[in-house]
Amino acid sequence: MAHFPPAPAHIAIVMDGNGRWAKRRYLPRLAGHRQGVESLRRCVKACAERGVSVLTVFAFSSENWSRPADEVSGLMDVLARAIGREVPQLARDGIRVHFVGDRTNLAAGMCEGLAHAEAETAHNTRMVLNVCFNYGGRWDIAQAAAQLAARGEAITPESLHTATALAHVRDPDLVIRTGGEMRLSNFLLWQSAYAELYFSDKLWPDFDEAELDVAIAAYHGRERRFGLISEQLDQESPVLARA
Repeated sequence: MAHFPPAPAHIAIVMDGNGRWAKRRYLPRLAGHRQGVESLRRCVKACAERGVSVLTVFAFSSENWSRPADEVSGLMDVLARAIGREVPQLARDGIRVHFVGDRTNLAAGMCEGLAHAEAETAHNTRMVLNVCFNYGGRWDIAQAAAQLAARGEAITPESLHTATALAHVRDPDLVIRTGGEMRLSNFLLWQSAYAELYFSDKLWPDFDEAELDVAIAAYHGRERRFGLISEQLDQESPVLARA
C-alpha cells in the first residue's frame, strides 16, 4: 500500500478552468465540465486514500446562473448524470455526500436527486464530500444570521458558526484553487478565515494526484499561527481548539 504524508483534515477546492481546458482543445465548454467530473472522481479517491476527513468542492455558485442559458442547462445535465453514475460507487467507497447551498428555487427533480444521493450515502464514515451547489459565501452568512434572528438568538461569531451550511464539519485547513486565478470567488468566506490558501496554475481537468500532493506538501510548509506568534503555538487557543 502506498504511503502518503499526513493530509489536512479538511481540504476545500475551487475547481476552476473547465471552460478554458475545453477551449484550448477547440471543444465546447461542456466537454470541459464533463472532463472536470472525471478529475473530481480522481480527487475524491486520492483524498480518501490520503486520509482526508472532509473534501469540499465548489461545483456551481449562485452567480453561475448568469452564464449563457445553454451552458447552465448543460451543467444541470452534467450534474444530474454525475449523481446517477457516481453515487453508487461513492456509497461503496464509504464516502458520505452532502450538497451544500440554497435549494429554494431548484427544480423538484433536482432537489429529489440531491436528497436521494445524501440518503444513499448517509451511513458512510470514511470521508465527507461536500458539494457546494447553488452556493455563495455571502448567502451562507446571510442565511445563518436570518436563522438566528428568526429564533430570537443573539448573533455572535460562535452562534453564527453553528448556523452556517457547513456547520456539520470542521473549518477547512487548506483551500485550493486551480486555473491560475488568485481569489476565493465567494467560496467559504466565513469558514476560510484561518485556512491556508494554495493556487495552482493547472486547469481543473489537469489537476491530478501529483498536483494534490504538491498542494499538501506546500500546506505542510506553512506555520499556522491563528493570530498568535510562533512562541505561543504550544498553548491552547479557542481558535485552535475549534479548528
